[in-house]
Amino acid sequence: MATETKTLDDLASLKGGTSAAAEATARTQKLDKLGRAYATGKRKDAVARVWLKPGKGMITVNDKDFKVYFARPVLQMMLQQPLSIANRASQYDIRITVTGGGLSGQAGAVRHGISKALTYYEPDLRGVLKKQGFLTRDSRTVERKKYGRVKARRSFQFSKR
Repeated sequence: MATETKTLDDLASLKGGTSAAAEATARTQKLDKLGRAYATGKRKDAVARVWLKPGKGMITVNDKDFKVYFARPVLQMMLQQPLSIANRASQYDIRITVTGGGLSGQAGAVRHGISKALTYYEPDLRGVLKKQGFLTRDSRTVERKKYGRVKARRSFQFSKR
């Protein structure tokens, strides 16, 4: 041992600086050959495929306007949350195909997909969207039915006679 390190600053100087760490966290744009960002969002049994490109703010879900497909205002608000938090509400055209599950699960899958596609198109938005929890896949699913039960946990009705 030629030199002895006694402080954390000595260890940092041995490492060679923080340039390697900065290069590792730098993210790049992920676009297809048509200049679109593609992402897959999932929630419960629903899977949403999202294509995002610069435009006027049109959002189509399964070839319908998102306000027609998701008629409830709560579901429409869920879709627009990532765009409104990132202040990109009318900058991108978004085309979505969603399958499986119910409307609530599909709305959650679309929100997850839009958030991922935004980070692929603009990597700087990752911190804002991650802080709100939009990039985390909600892994909760329906519990399976057990043998000898009516549902997953509900037992048959008791009768004394």
